[in-house]
Amino acid sequence: MTVTTAGSTAGTATDSVATPEAIAANPVLRVAPASPAAAAAYFGASLAFHADVSDVAAALSAGGDPGFVVLDSRSTASWDQGHVPGAVHLPTALIPEQAGQLLDRSVPVVTYCWGPGCNGGTRAALALAELGYQVKEMLGGFEYWAREGFEFETWQGRERRAADPLTSPVDTDDCGC
Repeated sequence: MTVTTAGSTAGTATDSVATPEAIAANPVLRVAPASPAAAAAYFGASLAFHADVSDVAAALSAGGDPGFVVLDSRSTASWDQGHVPGAVHLPTALIPEQAGQLLDRSVPVVTYCWGPGCNGGTRAALALAELGYQVKEMLGGFEYWAREGFEFETWQGRERRAADPLTSPVDTDDCGC
């Protein structure tokens, strides 16, 4: 591990110990990292609440029942622009009155909205959880679904865009993570 302190050169963790002044000047370490136990609890919990776009796509394309339903929480106009094939369309505002008619409480729900700059999928997940559904949010939303090159449906039919090399590995389906 390399530690760089203010006014020093890089060295290994055994060669150099950051001073309190250097840590205070470093925006990354200004707040100390969590303990390993706290970090494990946090990141483990995060995986219980979130699903990756690639993992959702892999589960849906494997054939058979993926064990969850995908829910698009955006407006009808947004849905018409493009949505995950097979997704249920239920705008967040309508969840309290329509979820019971469209969803089975025994089947986990994966919500999504536009993308990482939108918390609509989070709001939809909250509304569903408050109604007793098991729920996860798909990280990246529809934006990353399309950017990673997965097929989507529009009011005109199915489409697929080339994968963005900044969000998806080139020439392989496995990002290694």
